[in-house]
Amino acid sequence: MSVITRFAPSPTGMLHIGGARTALFNYLFAKRHNGKFLLRIEDTDRARSSDEATAAILEGMDWLGLTPDAPAVMQFDQAARHTEVALDMIARGTAFRCYATPEELQARRDLGEEKRQAAKADGISDDAKAALLAEANALLAPYRSPWRDGAPAPSRDAPYTVRLRAPDGGDRMLEDGVQGRVTIQASELDDMILLRADGTPTYMLAVVVDDHDMGVTHVIRGDDHLRNAFRQIPIYEAMGWDIPKFAHVSLIHGPDGAKLSKRHGALSTLAYREMGYLPEAMKAYLLRLGWSHGDQEIFTEAEATALFDIEGINKAPARLDLEKLGQINSHFIRATDDARLFDLLLPYLESNAPVSDAETVRIRAAMAGLKDRGTTLPELAEAFAFLRDIRPIQMNKKARKSLSEEGLDRLAGLRDELQQLRQWTAETISHVISSYCADHDLSMGQVGQPLRAALTGGLPAPDIAPVLEWLGQDEALGRIEDQTAKARD
Repeated sequence: MSVITRFAPSPTGMLHIGGARTALFNYLFAKRHNGKFLLRIEDTDRARSSDEATAAILEGMDWLGLTPDAPAVMQFDQAARHTEVALDMIARGTAFRCYATPEELQARRDLGEEKRQAAKADGISDDAKAALLAEANALLAPYRSPWRDGAPAPSRDAPYTVRLRAPDGGDRMLEDGVQGRVTIQASELDDMILLRADGTPTYMLAVVVDDHDMGVTHVIRGDDHLRNAFRQIPIYEAMGWDIPKFAHVSLIHGPDGAKLSKRHGALSTLAYREMGYLPEAMKAYLLRLGWSHGDQEIFTEAEATALFDIEGINKAPARLDLEKLGQINSHFIRATDDARLFDLLLPYLESNAPVSDAETVRIRAAMAGLKDRGTTLPELAEAFAFLRDIRPIQMNKKARKSLSEEGLDRLAGLRDELQQLRQWTAETISHVISSYCADHDLSMGQVGQPLRAALTGGLPAPDIAPVLEWLGQDEALGRIEDQTAKARD
């Protein structure tokens, strides 16, 4: 059997990280088994669905590299097929026309609530209370239509819905790939509406028909859909279709164990892109939110594809940890090709001003040495700030303290030495600095601190010799001169 999975988001909002994780699990499972990963946009809720949300979902999927193996299916476009199946079920006797009106159903629910409240009244006998509760429970129980066994229509032109004839009696069991064996009573299922009175298909019918027609073999989705599986399986049975294997994944919680919300970081996937996370880091992090393979913490996509299995999905809810995401992002930033990393950084570097050609040369030269200086792209861009044309450079408080009169005198002397260099490399620069310190009986700290202040304004940077090389001789000496000139003035 060829494995076919699907991701089926509703375009009523952006692609959030919970949905992105579901898409990733489906994608990896299909790839692991050389199968197909499909995408369906469930846009049957016409009032809430939007083209903008659909575009954002597709953009988020594209950013993560979760490319489906066929063009996306738009669920609303399949409405005629959904109706065809509902009518076929009527012909088979597994669905029926129900003439109960919304007003009648609401009146039934209202009466049930009235009897439930009446059972709580003071002074009522135990027998009367039990009788009222029994009547209330019957009225509020999952609806079983009086037309399920072929009762005639109240009139020739009476409006109707099409309902599934729910299974009668006994247990209903699901062997779920994550949750294990789950059992409910058949009496908990109602005669579910398949076609509304206006002839439009319901979500429950559409999902099953689409999954069947797309050949889906495995349904991997959030455990908020676990109850839906028990309502959808009878549709497969009613049509004599193969039932896919289900795996319901526990939802993602916040660090405090509460349901994930915006205060925890439940943002759209594209928001994480704007915050400066790499797509490969997001995928590696989302993979570990609810799935594990031994003690391994970080996976490349190739490793994840080779190893992912449903058995490794944890039953307990995962907890969002943005600090962990930052650590994983740092790992992938360091592993990123320098040329690609420059392109990724450029929008953040140019947030205030375009990057000049001279600055580009410096930043590219420094890329390998500075790529470990941030957990996100904006943070990393800040680490490159001192390489911009920002003379006179802005000093932080600690840097200003290091530029004492004594420190500036040392800088002036070092500048004279550096000016003589004909080969401007980190190696030759380091040799000059070491010789200068030795000749003047100075420690590296006595020279390095004021030099770092003059060159970077006090920003954290690696060894000072590479900093001088990246800046170039003219820019580096110019920055030292800016500070020593102030002292002379």
